[in-house]
Amino acid sequence: MVTVDKPTTIWWNDIRPDADTLNRLGTHSMQAALGIEVTEIGEDFLVGRMPVDARTHQPRGRLHGGASVALAETLGTLAAVHTLDQSNFMAVGMEINANHVRPARDGWVTGTARPESRGRTTQIWSIRITDDNNKLICISRFTAAIITIERN
Repeated sequence: MVTVDKPTTIWWNDIRPDADTLNRLGTHSMQAALGIEVTEIGEDFLVGRMPVDARTHQPRGRLHGGASVALAETLGTLAAVHTLDQSNFMAVGMEINANHVRPARDGWVTGTARPESRGRTTQIWSIRITDDNNKLICISRFTAAIITIERN
């Protein structure tokens, strides 16, 4: 007899977040201003995309490195928060770095966030950002601080 293990999920209480809900959460934030949208959520990853257009260009018409970092931090934070018991904890950005590998001028860039470490007080996420041709544009590492929600 062959047994098959249940897939492991990183999401709190095995409840995978819903992309539409995550997009609505960002309606009045930088997420919406830059056109960032969550597109897929798997057992151990979160994917989102961002347009490469006037909102995200630097003056010479290339994707601004800061826009790539904003995409990476948005995806990393959304993912980190949803691995926690949100009634008691929240995740906030603590550190982020990015290596900008090649330029993008138009289309979309897509980021995939995956956890490297999910500790009690910090989480570390890798976010790979690719273009429409699946070429690497940026790779980022994001550290989230896990904070206990204080009650009055």
